[in-house]
Amino acid sequence: MKTLQPLQKILESGVIAIMRAPSASQLLDAAKAILDGGIDVIEVTMTTPGALEVIEKATTQLGEQVVFGAGSVLDAETARLAILAGARFIVAPTLNLDTIKLCKRYSVPVIPGAYTPTEILVAWEAGADVVKVFPANIGGPGYIKAIKAPLPQIRLAAVGGVNLENTAQFFRAGVEIVGVGAELINAQLLESQSFEEIRRRARAFREEVKKGRGW
Repeated sequence: MKTLQPLQKILESGVIAIMRAPSASQLLDAAKAILDGGIDVIEVTMTTPGALEVIEKATTQLGEQVVFGAGSVLDAETARLAILAGARFIVAPTLNLDTIKLCKRYSVPVIPGAYTPTEILVAWEAGADVVKVFPANIGGPGYIKAIKAPLPQIRLAAVGGVNLENTAQFFRAGVEIVGVGAELINAQLLESQSFEEIRRRARAFREEVKKGRGW
């Protein structure tokens, strides 16, 4: 159940909010706004200063309500440190088989990055729970649809260039999840403490997911 519960929540949400917050306090305030907007899955990128501390504090305070994971993970060593800090899923921009193996060892969902059909299949066969097509904006929803035709069994996530205009299209093309960064939350919104705008954007993305899923 340790694997299934976070994975189930990720798949049900349909949206992973990708956050690069300079401090734990900013992330927590923004996380509460995102949660109010209906998104309960947040990826803290390892490019965030003090990312491990941020993940630890976030999971301690909001771990019952929000599924926090670590993103921009490049290797198994970093994945293990993130898991020990409390990350409940791991996202990578690239395909690293050792990272997948490490996550399977600790029953933590893993979403590696890939782009070509060969990379995507290799990631899936190695044990990926979802394969992140990155950067998704290069081929757009049309590329996702083309990939799903011969590989319908593979769960895909679209990350990179996802916005309110194309979210529903990506779901109609066949993705299970989208990862959204600056279009949902960015440095300007954090610095100005525009939490109501963050809530509005979160609600809007959830509505586009519903549209794309035909709900």
